[in-house]
Amino acid sequence: MKKIIVVGAGVAGLSAAVRLQNLGYDVHLYEKDVKPGGKMNQIDKDGFRFDVGPTIVMMPEIYREVFEVCGKDPDEYIPMEKVDPMLELFFANDDPLLFSSDLTKLTKTLEDISEEDAQGYFAFLADIYKRYLVAKEHFITKSFRGPLDFYNPKSLWAGIKLRTFSDAYSSISKFVKDDRLRKSLAFQTLYIGVSPYQGPSLYTIIPMIELFYGVHFMKGGMYTLAKSLDRLFKELGGTAHYGTPVDEIVIENKMTKGIRIGQEMIKADAVVCGADFPYAMKHLIPDEKKRGKYSDKKIDKMEYSCSCFLMYLGLDKAYPGETLHSIYFAEDFERNVSDLFEDGVLPEDPSFYLYRPTLLDKDLAPEGKEGLYVLIPVPELSKYHDWSDQAIQVYRDKVVKLIQEKTQFTDLDEHIVFEKYYTPDKFKQQFNAYNGATFGLKPILSQSNYYRPHNKFDYAENLYFCGSSTHPGAGVPIVMQSAKLAVEELVKDDQ
Repeated sequence: MKKIIVVGAGVAGLSAAVRLQNLGYDVHLYEKDVKPGGKMNQIDKDGFRFDVGPTIVMMPEIYREVFEVCGKDPDEYIPMEKVDPMLELFFANDDPLLFSSDLTKLTKTLEDISEEDAQGYFAFLADIYKRYLVAKEHFITKSFRGPLDFYNPKSLWAGIKLRTFSDAYSSISKFVKDDRLRKSLAFQTLYIGVSPYQGPSLYTIIPMIELFYGVHFMKGGMYTLAKSLDRLFKELGGTAHYGTPVDEIVIENKMTKGIRIGQEMIKADAVVCGADFPYAMKHLIPDEKKRGKYSDKKIDKMEYSCSCFLMYLGLDKAYPGETLHSIYFAEDFERNVSDLFEDGVLPEDPSFYLYRPTLLDKDLAPEGKEGLYVLIPVPELSKYHDWSDQAIQVYRDKVVKLIQEKTQFTDLDEHIVFEKYYTPDKFKQQFNAYNGATFGLKPILSQSNYYRPHNKFDYAENLYFCGSSTHPGAGVPIVMQSAKLAVEELVKDDQ
């Protein structure tokens, strides 16, 4: 039985470890934290439980497939329910919009704006669905080893059909006129850390996926997935080494030999790395000569996604309302986005996202209380880096004031009994996210598909990568797909 080492127990590493163990390999999973999950982590304090990172379940069939391929019933591991309405959007000077994946309700919402925009909205969804099917067949479910995997007539023609050269917002604007609808279809590019005014128009597949496949909620929060993958890995006979940071991926004569922990060399037939790719290049393969084109200079020059300032607030009362996910747009959304990606400043009037998981799972807070998750997109650390305790407190106060002014939480500050924050610094230190960029490498055209770090490493044998900075990209289901591709590449080489 061949021994495989998996580095990092984020959702990518866990998914890869489960798949490999199920295929009969002897898999050893190494993670510096004392528990699984990576950014899919959990805060558990004073009776409040908060998901640290991801909160929205999209494409649930991808979550379920990992368990199904192992012959398990996903419902026993990751029980999910559909969320409807999916989300509510609030605007500075316009009425809010409540979005449902129920076609009848969605049509009513759109027709209340205008029949012309309803027609345009559905035309947009039809158009992006066609492009999604092309992307799924030719790019998302395929890995790239060499130039001919990408530079061939079939792939190039598929690339032309994707029409990726326009930005998301411009592409949407051809279909709908109402600015609220444009924003409702554009803002989701921030889910993967890229500006809707710069990111390829293909990323407008995200709202289409939400509407066509639904948004779901996982009992116990998203951390249930991390715990369940860890549980399944161990049930299959895998060995997990938590609280064990890896110091180096050992490469000799372009062959991966294993890993080094302190002074100890641990041999393996192959290594799958789920750590953030730019971090892994600089810190786990310290000799630049062994990295091919990925020199320190190259890593620093690559473009990174935005980061997040996250607030986890335990409240001593439960507020009314039924909407699990809400987005509040800045008065000047374009300026807000420019602050993040171009000017590198903390937004004075930020857009923010509120998540209220206790509406669907009362066990996530003490009886009669509520946990409120607040996310504000902010620049990554190479653009803005002052996250001192004083700076955090100032920005925290600003955000709380905004929430009180813009939402039903008008007396929020009086009812906070627990609070914790995650900053870009924290993402860098705790999760080895390069530049504190929450979503890894920015998914611009020059860093997508063939041009994104490959699942099979180009410069050493028996080394494979998965995670948000590798192909196909960020977002939980896509990261799980990257793990699947890395495993497929390993198996191909083994055979």
